[in-house]
Amino acid sequence: PAARADDAPAPNPEVRVTTNMGSFVIELRPDRAPLTVANFLRYVRAGFYSNTLFHRVVANFVIQGGGHDATPPYALKSAYPPVDNESGNGLQNKRGAVGLARTSDPDTGNAQFYINLVDNPELDPLPTRWGYAVFGDVVEGMDVVDRIGVVPTGAFGPFKADAPLKPVIIQSIEEITPPGLATPPAGTPPAAPPAGAPASGAPPSGTALPAPPQSGATPQSSPSSGSSPQTPPAKPGAQGSTPSSTKPSKPPSAGTSGQSSGSG
Repeated sequence: PAARADDAPAPNPEVRVTTNMGSFVIELRPDRAPLTVANFLRYVRAGFYSNTLFHRVVANFVIQGGGHDATPPYALKSAYPPVDNESGNGLQNKRGAVGLARTSDPDTGNAQFYINLVDNPELDPLPTRWGYAVFGDVVEGMDVVDRIGVVPTGAFGPFKADAPLKPVIIQSIEEITPPGLATPPAGTPPAAPPAGAPASGAPPSGTALPAPPQSGATPQSSPSSGSSPQTPPAKPGAQGSTPSSTKPSKPPSAGTSGQSSGSG
């Protein structure tokens, strides 16, 4: 017999990202990255991403944003605690894939996200290191993402490199389909860093990606004076790129959320 309509699986949630350069749609994958999707939707429902920047653009690599206010002094916003690293979920960092930014520690992703402009297998997990968790894909408006990916960049405001010289602003991110999964209740993000967050002046986690796959690429500098350096790990195989000694060498398998502390 034909399946009943109400037995059909719920569609994956989608969000529309509206920027000053156009809009695009991201399909989220709670089936593969439930913790990361719930975390992202928590920020979306709280209006956290409104008037934030795409503060890092590297041609033929990624665009990254969602953490800095779009008005001077372009401060890094306080974020919720990080989530567990779900990079072993089977989703790959291919062109159009959306992932959660983090520091060199695997479980430090919170608000910032990135979009792959090209296939970036060096961001995927290996048996010897953690990867960067993909939790969705751009399903509409990739031409807008590509336009953002080629804007002129350099030093701007507190950013030492790779920042659009004319700000690329996330005006809003809103849900356009029912979420179909339980998420933490919406609320206003904390006005001050939550317990366990870095001290004032130090950037919270979720701020970095590996250096782009180019010879001689250097880590991103600190975004503001007085803060600790945002030192993303180099491209795997490059000098200084080593797995965290505090985590198991094998990345989490599909369907798991990693072990011990926060995420990526």
